Amino acid sequence: MDKPLCGIDEAGRGPLAGSLVIAGVVLTGEVEGLMDSKKLTEQKREALYCLIMENSDHHIVCFSAKEVDELGISKCLQKGLRAIQKALQNARYLFDGNSTFGVENISTMIKADDKVPEVSAASILAKVTRDREMVEIAKVYPQYGFEKHKGYGTKAHVKALAKYDRCPIHRKSFRVKALDEPTLF
Repeated sequence: MDKPLCGIDEAGRGPLAGSLVIAGVVLTGEVEGLMDSKKLTEQKREALYCLIMENSDHHIVCFSAKEVDELGISKCLQKGLRAIQKALQNARYLFDGNSTFGVENISTMIKADDKVPEVSAASILAKVTRDREMVEIAKVYPQYGFEKHKGYGTKAHVKALAKYDRCPIHRKSFRVKALDEPTLF
């Protein structure tokens, strides 16, 4: 029998704050309307998130801003991919993008999150998980507006950084060019 496909995608590779989230999904039932999470409204992503959770075997791995600073994005992605392989065994693995980060038995495809339902589902789980986290963090640090920009380097976020400096969920290894910061690491 052919092994099922496990789609893998991440959310939060580039923001200045918050976690890196990697999700793996093996669909076990039909889920209509899957596509790249960035092309869906927040409301549609939330609805699909529930359907994916009910119709899949899945595993979600999160790395805090501190872990991203300590390990680096590539090492976090490598560890996350291995954790998904361990949790969702006996599958074929397809990761969105063009690098396996040194992990064996993983295929890659650019724009897989918009072409392959399992990767689209992983994209949605990763993004919704991360977005929910940022909305909760916004309650602790309301001055940054995390609920709006989700930690990405928007003008409003950079302005808040200039005024309040970094908080504990900011990535200290990420240099903010707009603030003319020196490299921290």
